[in-house]
Amino acid sequence: MEKLKQIFGGDTRQFGMIFALVALIVLFQILTGGLTLKPENVINIFQGNSYILVMAIGMVLVIIAGHIDLSVGSVAAFAGIVVAIAMRDWGIPWWVGILLGLVIGAVVGAWQGFWVSVVGIPAFIVTLAGMLIFRGANQFVGHSNTVPVPNDFQVIGAGYLPEVGPDTGYNNLTLLLGILLCAAIIFGMVRNRRNQRKIGIEVQTGWFVWVRPALICVAILAASMLMASGRKGTSLPVSALILGVLVLLYGFISTRTIVGRHVYAVGGNRHAAELSGVRSRRINFLVMMNMSILAALGGMMFVARSNASGPFDGVGWELDVIAAVFIGGAAVSGGVGTVVGSVIGGLVMAVLNNGLQLLGVGADQTQIYKGLVLLAAVAFDVYNKSQGRRSITGMLMKNFGGRATEGTGEKAGQEA
Repeated sequence: MEKLKQIFGGDTRQFGMIFALVALIVLFQILTGGLTLKPENVINIFQGNSYILVMAIGMVLVIIAGHIDLSVGSVAAFAGIVVAIAMRDWGIPWWVGILLGLVIGAVVGAWQGFWVSVVGIPAFIVTLAGMLIFRGANQFVGHSNTVPVPNDFQVIGAGYLPEVGPDTGYNNLTLLLGILLCAAIIFGMVRNRRNQRKIGIEVQTGWFVWVRPALICVAILAASMLMASGRKGTSLPVSALILGVLVLLYGFISTRTIVGRHVYAVGGNRHAAELSGVRSRRINFLVMMNMSILAALGGMMFVARSNASGPFDGVGWELDVIAAVFIGGAAVSGGVGTVVGSVIGGLVMAVLNNGLQLLGVGADQTQIYKGLVLLAAVAFDVYNKSQGRRSITGMLMKNFGGRATEGTGEKAGQEA
């Protein structure tokens, strides 16, 4: 048991959501007769849920800062319909359409951030109004019609990495990315240990130190091989690649930058953070604007995969995004959460959805199961906090750069 604690960072329970995800995969793999881990299904899980996971990255920062955004679905739909119409009627290139969508997200986010940070209206109310405003704007601009998008634009939602190099039976680029990612993890760990030795920090030794990165690399390589071995013309989805880049980027921002520490500080204790010099209004403005930018990106990814933008895009998305963040370990009161944890929480919901669909379970029962999973995850976390123990899901991936522990906000405020 002591070795297990050393392998998993001193507390094996902090990986509760990862274990839950693995358990779900194994369970559905058995119940579906092996369909869950077929290459086509794994690709479909990532391709069909990447837009939700992208928005969850923005939502976790909003929730860490102590707010919530109910408008993400409507903002995503509004950006999607405007971009679709612009490409159809104005003939702009696909890449200009993407830039236009991001600008729309930034403008909408600045609008909502103004009311939250300057006027002082609670984000719940501002984004509830935004949900109504931009839902209506989507239908007003698009006249409640479906607007198709060009093939080039569809790549960001329905595209795959191309085939390059010799015919190995796998997609070579997908395998190469998996290998490079594992090499980066090992290199980063070695460099971190070397830097710790240089400044006199005691470094753990023994075989168990390498078990955790080895397990992560095995999972990455297994997923890479699965997606690389699909039917001809499929591989790692471009949407999953976009998601991976955003996870790395926002993981770094949230754990290694001043802005990231200030977000935790504001969510943990706003008044203490302000006394430490943190500009809480600026942080609130930034997290709200960032959320709308990622919502616009998620909306464009969905439209690209669907080949068209429609009047019912984005309906209920905010519920899936918020559920992913809370299952991933964020706290309702703010100050706690990680980017990686939110993505894992989203994958738990995605695998649950997919597995129930493969089993032929109806949409009504699926909603019940999803609600029970959300309630159980948050209740389990609250129970551990009430017992004086550290948050299980909130501690997720702590030793890989996370700051999701109780008191993180206060600590960040002191550092600021």
